Amino acid sequence: MEKLANPQKTIEMIQKNHFNFQKRYGQNFLIDAHVLEKIIAAAGITKDDFVLEIGPGIGTMTQYLAEAAREVTAVEIDRNLIPILHETLADYENVTVINEDILKVDIAALVKEKNGGRPIKVVGNLPYYITTPIVMGLLESAVPLESITVMVQKEVALRMQAGPGTKDYGALSLSVQYYAEPYLAANVPPNCFIPRPGVGSAVIRLTRREAPAVTVRDEKLMFSLIRASFGQRRKTLANGLKNSPEFQFTKGQIAEAFAAVGFDGNVRGETLTLSQFAALSDALSF
Repeated sequence: MEKLANPQKTIEMIQKNHFNFQKRYGQNFLIDAHVLEKIIAAAGITKDDFVLEIGPGIGTMTQYLAEAAREVTAVEIDRNLIPILHETLADYENVTVINEDILKVDIAALVKEKNGGRPIKVVGNLPYYITTPIVMGLLESAVPLESITVMVQKEVALRMQAGPGTKDYGALSLSVQYYAEPYLAANVPPNCFIPRPGVGSAVIRLTRREAPAVTVRDEKLMFSLIRASFGQRRKTLANGLKNSPEFQFTKGQIAEAFAAVGFDGNVRGETLTLSQFAALSDALSF
């Protein structure tokens, strides 16, 4: 079959199958071959790889993945797209399509079955409304992952790779960077999609770290501190911790912990590195 990566072919396929875009699934189909090639290159797909694709749509990127990888499993939530995928991917014997919500798929079992339990590469054009649950769900799981290369809202990509003291820096930055090394591979304008989204997009690759970026005594406490710190961004960190319903620290305990790690009483969470949050967490871990 002719490649789908052009507007005419995509429109033809949509009209032929009387497909209606579902707003609840955040569907925007890629129609730019150059962007697709960038995604494949950024993900570093080779003939040795098993790839899990999230949200194949009508199979535009799946075709490219199938040609580059050993095997592809594409997970699509919209059952109306399944007949279309069977048609557009008919020439590719190394592709399996699963009609399921990616958040409900037993990915660990899939990895064991398809890749002998070895780390896999995940690629996808993610629905913007559910990007964070998908990415964090993958990173926090025990699933063997080599990397996640995804199309996301540009604003979210910038937050994932942001550093201390910048406007995009926040809890998502720290959570992602604890587990992975982010790399912004490409910016993608709205005219690369049908229908056009109202915002810019970006391709980001998250390379899973062999071990978390920092060592911390109580990981759960550290992330609670991070959430409290950015939940009241304009307040000092000390006030944020005192006002958070998650903690029962006294003013004295907070002051003592700050002194132990060398923090000024007026420090704000947005200026702290992941290592500094880990040190504070250890100081407050009684």
